[in-house]
Amino acid sequence: MHSTTTDSVPTEKASILRQPRAVWAVAFACVIAFMGIGLVDPILPAISHDLGATEAQTMLLFTSYLLVTGLAMFFTSFVSSRIGAKRTLLAGLALIVVFAALAGASDSVGMIIGFRAGWGLGNALFISTALATIVGAAAGGADSAIILYEAALGLGIAIGPLLGGALGGISWRGPFFGTAVLMAIALVALLVLLGKPTEKPTPVKLTATFRALRHPALLTLGLTALFYNFGFFSLLAWSPFPLEDAAHAAGFSTFGAHQLGLVFCAWGIALALTSVFVAPRLTHRFGRRRTLYAMLTLLAVLMAVLATNVESLWVLIVGIVIGGLFLGVMNTVLTESVMEATDLPRAVASSTYSGVRFVGGSIAPALAGVIAAALGSAAPYWVGCAGLLTAVGILFAGRRHLAPIDAHLVEATYDEALALTVADS
Repeated sequence: MHSTTTDSVPTEKASILRQPRAVWAVAFACVIAFMGIGLVDPILPAISHDLGATEAQTMLLFTSYLLVTGLAMFFTSFVSSRIGAKRTLLAGLALIVVFAALAGASDSVGMIIGFRAGWGLGNALFISTALATIVGAAAGGADSAIILYEAALGLGIAIGPLLGGALGGISWRGPFFGTAVLMAIALVALLVLLGKPTEKPTPVKLTATFRALRHPALLTLGLTALFYNFGFFSLLAWSPFPLEDAAHAAGFSTFGAHQLGLVFCAWGIALALTSVFVAPRLTHRFGRRRTLYAMLTLLAVLMAVLATNVESLWVLIVGIVIGGLFLGVMNTVLTESVMEATDLPRAVASSTYSGVRFVGGSIAPALAGVIAAALGSAAPYWVGCAGLLTAVGILFAGRRHLAPIDAHLVEATYDEALALTVADS
C-alpha cells in the first residue's frame, strides 16, 4: 500500500509549500483548468434567454462536457503512458483552447453542447494526468500533493464564476473566449516550466482502467463518488435557475451574471479553504471513513433544506456557500482514499476513479432540467439528496474493503506510543 506517513498535520504544514517547479507549473494550469467548470455557471440563465433554450437544454452544457470527460478518462492512462505526461497535458490544454473558442463563436445551444463535449475530451486528458503528475512529483507525500491539487480545484472553481460573471455581464460569449485565452496562457506556462521527463513511462494496457474496477476498494470509492456527484452537480449546475427566480420574487430587478458569479465565488472559496485546512485535521482526528460518512450525511441534510426552501433567496445563498465547506472536505478525503486504497499505479487509479466520478456528474444535470420541468425547482435538490444517501449506503456496504484508507491512524498511534516510550526511558 502507498505510504501514508505524511498524514499528520505538522508534516503537511512543513512541506506543502516546498514543491518542485514542475508541481507548481501543473498546479497553476489546474487552477485555470478548473475555472472552466464554474466559468459557465453565471451565464446559464443568459444562454437560456438569449438562445431560446429550455432549462433542460441548457443543463446539457454540463452533461456533454462531463460525460465525455468521464468516458475519456478511462483511456487517459493508456495515452499518457505512451506519449508521456507532458505531451498529454499539453494536448488536453490545446483541445480546451480550441473548443472553448468554438463554443464562444456558436450561434445555437446545440453547437455549444457539441463543442463542450470536445472541451470535455481535453479536460479528461489534462485533469487525470495532472493529478497523477502532482502526486508523483510532489514533496511531502501523496496527501500533501492531493491537498495542493484540491486547493487548485477550489481556487479555480472560486475564480471561475467571478470571472464568468464579469465577462458574462458583457456577453454570454465572453466566458468562453476568456477560457480559451487563459488556457493558452496555461499551455505556454507548462511548455516553459515543465521540464523534460527523467524516466520513460511504463506502458499501460488499454484495458487497465476497466480491470482496475475489479478491485473492491476502488469500485466502492468510485461508486460512492458517482452518487456523491449527484449532490455536487445538482448544487453547482442547477442552482443558478432557482437563485434567479428567488431573487426576482424577492424584488431584485437585477440579479444576473455578476451576482451569480459572486455567490459561486464564495462557494468556491469555502470549498478551497476546507479542502486545505479542515480536511487534514478531520481525517487525522476521526479517520477518512468517518469523515466521509459525516460529510455525505451533512450534505444530504443540506440538500433537503434547499429543496424545502427553494423560494428563499437567502436560504439558497447561505446553503450554497455552506455546501462548499462540506464539498471541500469530501473532495480531498475521497481523492486521498482512492490513492491510498490500492497498490495500483497512480495514473490507473486516478483515471478509473475520475472516469466513474465524472460519469455520475454528467447524469445529474441532465436529470435536473427534466425533473424540474415536471416536478418543480425543488426536485433536483431532492435527487441530489437521494444520491448522497445512496453514496452513504455504498460506503457502508463496502466498508470491509476500505481498511487501508485509515492505516495512517494506526501508524500515528504507533508513533505516539513509541515517542512516549522513548520519553519514559
